[in-house]
Amino acid sequence: MRDITDYLEAHQTDFEDSLCELLRIPSVSADPAFHSHCAKAADWVAEEFRGMGLAAELIPTCGQPLVFAQSEKIPGAPTVLVYGHYDVQPPDPLDQWISPPFEPTKRNGNLYARGATDDKGQMFTHVASAKAWLKTRGKLPVNLKYIIEGEEESGSSGINEYIATAAAKEKLACDIIVISDTSQFGPGQPAITYGLRGGVWFELRVTGPKQDLHSGTFGGGVTNPLVALSKMVASLIDSRGRIQLPGFYDDVVPLSDRERKQFASLPFNEPAFMEQLGVSGLTGEEGFTTLERRWARPTFDIHGLGGGYQGPGPKSIVPAAGFAKISFRLVPKQQPDKIAAALEAFLRPLCPAGVTLEVIGNHGAPGVLTNLESPYVSAAERAIEQGFGKKPVFIREGGSIPIVSTFAQRLGADTLLLGWGLDDDNTHSPNEKFCLADFHRGIKASAFLWEELGQLSRR
Repeated sequence: MRDITDYLEAHQTDFEDSLCELLRIPSVSADPAFHSHCAKAADWVAEEFRGMGLAAELIPTCGQPLVFAQSEKIPGAPTVLVYGHYDVQPPDPLDQWISPPFEPTKRNGNLYARGATDDKGQMFTHVASAKAWLKTRGKLPVNLKYIIEGEEESGSSGINEYIATAAAKEKLACDIIVISDTSQFGPGQPAITYGLRGGVWFELRVTGPKQDLHSGTFGGGVTNPLVALSKMVASLIDSRGRIQLPGFYDDVVPLSDRERKQFASLPFNEPAFMEQLGVSGLTGEEGFTTLERRWARPTFDIHGLGGGYQGPGPKSIVPAAGFAKISFRLVPKQQPDKIAAALEAFLRPLCPAGVTLEVIGNHGAPGVLTNLESPYVSAAERAIEQGFGKKPVFIREGGSIPIVSTFAQRLGADTLLLGWGLDDDNTHSPNEKFCLADFHRGIKASAFLWEELGQLSRR
């Protein structure tokens, strides 16, 4: 691997310059005003693949195009699919950026730009590593495929439609999937994320009288929709942090002793964590640590409550309606449809006379868990140690990446979640950044990953 690592070292500036070109394209998928820029970003990625000698194509969808590329077929070698996205979040609020969001700027060892870490920078590490292999050895040790989408930040409608087709199942067939769109455990401590929580989202609407009523005249004679809604929402979780839906915990897979010991051994500082968040205490389900609750236990949250008068000063009314936006984060084996049915069954008897309840389901995705004994996980562990100079730790992530469960269902393949970012990279916020040292370490780890995965067929 000396020839490849020498190439990586000699071309660091080139890789940074290429990433900056991509970062200058304002590919905001959520805003139609930027859709032409999304198309430009897709073209840029496709041309980058073609310049490396890969077969590349743009796949039209109902939304932004997908970029697909693949290397020359090597019989007997594992097939690896790399997923990423070229679209980015809106840059607002613009006045909080120190440097313009689409003018990549280097300072303090970081590269600042929208998309620097989410996900253009992390995705590009797997492009640069393959380029190093092709430039030095002329071929890769694995069958490498890429599927890069342009709507991850706005619902992924295009790739979800495409992946349901028979053509996609054949084109994207693989042994293992690689995604870098997560974070390390902390500075200088790389990680492999082996589990993701899923989730299911709802809006609860409670409707009462046909219009707002004077609370002095009618209060006590009619049901107040906001009082009814507040009682129903509060009943979903008890004082011990346990969710009250019938059968909610039936499918929850308990943490193993190995996992609990591993989490406990991580250098997690609760006071520093509280200071980072600006809170005076931590709460959650009794009997579990903060990391266990964040990563591997199901949760219930209220995201928004509305209804009635919201202006300054008092207004004595019985409001006509109210709403709550809620979600349940789910762990592997819990099913969104089952939780939705349980929510309906639980809330209906609690809805008092005089108001009506509407439960609107938005979207949901199951959690994902990768087997830690997988040879692909072991290969990634070795590669990351060679790239970062330190063994990775194994962590779970409390958030959801729906495409991971979609890939598992449609392609029957596990995903290696290898994040090179940090949790202070300001993802989705002003002044998004990517540590340049980690960018280059990520490229090196990726280059070693192709070597380690390529040897699996020969072991």
